[in-house]
Amino acid sequence: MSEHTPLSNLNSPGTRSSFGSQDSFEFYKLESPTGEQSVLLTLLDRIYSLPQHLSRRHRRGKYYSPLITTLGRPARHFRRFLLRIPYHVTILLSTILLLVLASSVFCPSYTNLPPHYESLRDAVIHSDSPGRGNPYGERVFIAAALYDPSGDLAQGHWGSSILQLIHLLGEDNVFLSIYENDSGDAGRTTLQALEQQRVKRIVYLAEARNRALRPLDETLEKFDRVLFLNDVAFDPLDALQLLFSTNLGPENDHKPRYRAACAVDFINPFKFYDTYATRDLEGYSMGLPFFPWFSNLGSGQSRKDVLAGKDAVPVRSCWGGMVAFDAQFFQPGETAGPKVEVAGSSLPARFRALQDVDLFWDASECCLIHADIQAPRRDDDDDDAAGISETGIYINPFVRVAYDPHTLSWLWTTRRFEKLFSIIHNIGNQLVGLPWFNPRREEVPRQIVQDTVYIPGKNGSKTGSFQAVERIARHDGFCGRSGLQVIVPREGGGGKGWKTIPMPARDLE
Repeated sequence: MSEHTPLSNLNSPGTRSSFGSQDSFEFYKLESPTGEQSVLLTLLDRIYSLPQHLSRRHRRGKYYSPLITTLGRPARHFRRFLLRIPYHVTILLSTILLLVLASSVFCPSYTNLPPHYESLRDAVIHSDSPGRGNPYGERVFIAAALYDPSGDLAQGHWGSSILQLIHLLGEDNVFLSIYENDSGDAGRTTLQALEQQRVKRIVYLAEARNRALRPLDETLEKFDRVLFLNDVAFDPLDALQLLFSTNLGPENDHKPRYRAACAVDFINPFKFYDTYATRDLEGYSMGLPFFPWFSNLGSGQSRKDVLAGKDAVPVRSCWGGMVAFDAQFFQPGETAGPKVEVAGSSLPARFRALQDVDLFWDASECCLIHADIQAPRRDDDDDDAAGISETGIYINPFVRVAYDPHTLSWLWTTRRFEKLFSIIHNIGNQLVGLPWFNPRREEVPRQIVQDTVYIPGKNGSKTGSFQAVERIARHDGFCGRSGLQVIVPREGGGGKGWKTIPMPARDLE
């Protein structure tokens, strides 16, 4: 465990109750339902009744359910509501329900683990020895940058999962580095100073993540993997699968092959969270934030691989709350592995913010790190051609995390019928115009490009103007978008800790 001087408050992402039982009897009955209503209500009754193994009663043409009749007054209103549903709506609801059930049984998504995933899971389940989840005895550097003023993360699900993961990897194989931002007086003073300087949010976040990586600069010890964690709820076994099962090599080299491999993170049981940092194989931003996440623009290769159920979906960048890296990209030359080509200009890689002539052009530090370590694009690469070269960056949809334990508990259920979303997803993308247009996505590095950008006034003046400027295109243009976010103090210790600065209106005359 390494300890670091606090920077300041890092931004963080922000039990079903059962029905009360009422003493009631024989209120759930159908006098003269339509055929479709009878089918729907009978199906609902079977679903509700199955866990209790209750029998059905038939009397004088009336239908009674011992389970439903115990639910009290709310169920009576629900029955009346169902009987008022129009015929075509009943058909639609019945069809949707049957599709969900059929999909979850016959074609579930990302539930049938590949054989090597099963082998690793069995090794973990059928033994209690330390290090049993680390099949190659690899050295893993775990890094996290947290905002945890109450201690809930360290003492709760997150801290417990970290301890389990360390046990499964083997304590001698792990170095844990946590940079925790201070929420006390020193942190508030720092934020107030930052507000006056208008520090970009991404500059701040990149520095916080780099502080968690500082021990790599201070040791000659060689690591095989770097695992970077957000404040997410995760299953330790999933972390092992991300590290050691993603994109496994052939039999003669049976080890994972990736520069980076990302989990998929969820803010609720359906909604994909990390759209800011994720780009598909051709650099397009995300579609609507539910399965299959990616659009079909260009070759649509990332989307096709998700729908095909692959464990290593090629992308240009990702994050997903939990990311495994090949450690050689983060260590100095004397401890790194064999030299490999990267798209960025230098190694060891570190998180960074854009330094751009356009103040209102920004990109996530979590996208830029992948832009720097990915394999360089070939000169003959065509963004609109199938078979585009892979970058060494992958998303693994078998591995999923969430921003609270309750959402995590639902992810094994929702994935069973998520394939049904693909048609709706495609139509929705077209209706709302996703993915958003990025004028720099197709730029070729080192080319001279002319832009019209907002130039702030000199010497702190609040007046500025739009001017035509020339710049040299970079390898990370696909990460960017228009926008500017700056750090601000958290009011009363809460709040987001940042705000968006609107772009000045442009005079078109």
